[in-house]
Amino acid sequence: MVKLATARESRMYGSRRSRRRSEYTNAGLYVFSTIVLLCGFVAQFSKDAKSGLVVLLIGLGLIIIVNIHDLVAHLAGINYRFRLMKLDTQLLFVEVAVPAVEALGGLLLFIALLLLVLQVDRGFGYDRIEAHALNLLIAGSSLWVVGSIHNSCQIYEQADGNVQMLQHSVQIPFLMGSLLFLAGAVVNFLEQVGRSRHGLKLLSYRWAWIGIMASLLLIIGGLTNVVKVVNMLQMEGIKLEKLRGGAQEQLIQQEGGEAPFLIEERQRRRPRHLEEGTT
Repeated sequence: MVKLATARESRMYGSRRSRRRSEYTNAGLYVFSTIVLLCGFVAQFSKDAKSGLVVLLIGLGLIIIVNIHDLVAHLAGINYRFRLMKLDTQLLFVEVAVPAVEALGGLLLFIALLLLVLQVDRGFGYDRIEAHALNLLIAGSSLWVVGSIHNSCQIYEQADGNVQMLQHSVQIPFLMGSLLFLAGAVVNFLEQVGRSRHGLKLLSYRWAWIGIMASLLLIIGGLTNVVKVVNMLQMEGIKLEKLRGGAQEQLIQQEGGEAPFLIEERQRRRPRHLEEGTT
């Protein structure tokens, strides 16, 4: 998994128009980054495998940016008051921990591939660096699996059946893709044990094939995430209930205002009352 599938109906940061624009851009950029990843793995079978690693670095960089946006968006929702996370378990362990862990995992994978690219450019003879690169591939993939598991442990009191189906159709491909990335990294590491290979030869064809299958799963999850984001931002009525007593509600109460979910619920119900009055 490389992206948070948030269980909140909408994130509380910025104006509604800018928030929608950011969410659409975020979801679209993630789909693009997964396609770039797929192209990078496919390029491993070409004569210039180094270019494939560069493409993979670009895809990983975009994925890191997407997860950082998720993290900042949720922190902005509580005005960056970290102590409020004690009041909202889901905010701490899912909506903050998941993008942070995923961004860190992507960074470790980025460093691992970057080390291999530098080895090709500067020559061989740095066995320890190559060993660290293989270990970083496993570590980064492991963090993606941990983030995917956390992402699947979301809690909501009430939810529309269609929304729950979209949630699971996003979470399951992310989890399966993360497991495949980890399996590919482990298989690649075992293949290099006892062999004197250097540079790009440290990445086997099996690793590339598994990476292709994992990238396809991430693309499926990303496309489903786009559908979910569009539906949740355009739906009428509350289909995914916000958790009461959470960090955002506590923040509004401290500032002497009104909880955002009450304001949105009143705004959504007002047109319905007007329609009933006219009929």
